[in-house]
Amino acid sequence: MNRHSPQHPTQSHLYASLTAYLQDLQESGVDGIPLELMTAAESAITTQPDATHKKGMENTMTVQHAASEIHETLEQIRKNLGACQRCKLGATRKNLVFGVGNPRARLVFVGEGPGADEDAQGEPFVGDAGRMLNRIIAAMEIKREDVYICNVVKCRPPQNRPPESDEVSTCYPFLLRQLNSIRPEAIVALGTSAAQALLQIKVPISKMRGKFHDFHGMPLMPTYHPSYLLRTGGNSDSFWSVWDDMIQVLRLLNLPVPDKSRKK
Repeated sequence: MNRHSPQHPTQSHLYASLTAYLQDLQESGVDGIPLELMTAAESAITTQPDATHKKGMENTMTVQHAASEIHETLEQIRKNLGACQRCKLGATRKNLVFGVGNPRARLVFVGEGPGADEDAQGEPFVGDAGRMLNRIIAAMEIKREDVYICNVVKCRPPQNRPPESDEVSTCYPFLLRQLNSIRPEAIVALGTSAAQALLQIKVPISKMRGKFHDFHGMPLMPTYHPSYLLRTGGNSDSFWSVWDDMIQVLRLLNLPVPDKSRKK
């Protein structure tokens, strides 16, 4: 497997996300969160840049290790999310789009945010882009119900614009909790916005795709968004680039790679 050197969110963003994650766990009634875990998170956030690197890394490792010991179900996370109004997207949505699929999926697909069809139905990837994603999943000879599909943000941005940074930051702890609950063997980030939000790097998708990145210990493959494939054509170079990415995912999962021939 061609493994890229690990790319992690910035420390301040990661600390803030983990703290929000732990606070939400407490609010949802999850018991047994060690006091030292909350103390470590708080200490990590308030540590000044000139503090020793060793101390900061110790705090980070304490938070990440203790958080990994806490397991919550997707149902608990959805209940905690509630009728979310944590950011401005809550005021304009029709339905919150949490996610759908196998809670023990080996493979998770993450998009940037719901579109009009998804907002209307409350399910991710059910419109034209969803049908293209279904085509990709079928080409992998996997069933849609065997994977898990979600988005970086749970509410539709107006006019389908990319999610803004504050919206991503608000939803990020819930996405992290979803992925920690499932603990998939592979994640596929669909499109530039999703890949950049997950990896916290401002790199074009054309530069990120084709190799695995590390996301909290889970291999993540960025690839083109299904809507981009719709614009470029179903037998385009971009479609076959996505297929090349999915071949790597199948090999990582030790699944058979179907023989696909490019149509002339």
